[in-house]
Amino acid sequence: MSIAASGAVARRIYAVWVEDRPGVLNRVTSLFRRRGFNIESISSGQARQPGLARMTIVVKADETGARRLAVLLSRLVNVLRVDDITSRPAIHHELAMFKVSASGSARSEVITLALATGARLVDVAPESVVIEASSSPKKIDALAEVLRPYGILEQLRTGLVAMARAADSVMSDPEARTAPVARRPARPASDDSGSV
Repeated sequence: MSIAASGAVARRIYAVWVEDRPGVLNRVTSLFRRRGFNIESISSGQARQPGLARMTIVVKADETGARRLAVLLSRLVNVLRVDDITSRPAIHHELAMFKVSASGSARSEVITLALATGARLVDVAPESVVIEASSSPKKIDALAEVLRPYGILEQLRTGLVAMARAADSVMSDPEARTAPVARRPARPASDDSGSV
């Protein structure tokens, strides 16, 4: 059963291009707050073009709410383009750091596990090590499960960044705003309207 047919709430991923100005992030997040949506993660950074920033926003919404959010986002003054890349082929990554309790023989086990999963060691202290991983959220979750028995003292995750694989997802012209998605289909014009 599809999300549209069931009306089920699912994770939605938006790529949003905005003007790189003070207050824009606040305006975007305030829109979600006013509409009662909780942002699961948001990441923002400079885009390829000077003066632009690109955000990846992850939120849970049903199909109707997701369309409404895309329209409302695209209407904000400093927003140039909104792409819902949830169902498009995309690369999803996040960065995570784990401070793990590791002394004695446990230290070499933790380091071996980390390196075997593609993570890297970034700090060594007498009682702990810090491991950094950049991968898909599922792989980060799997690494956390492997490290949990040793004792995770502190954990930091940046949130999701996503990039669609097709070339049409590239913001090439900052001056060309994309038109908002229509809320509902336009009514067909009627010849018998009775107006003169």
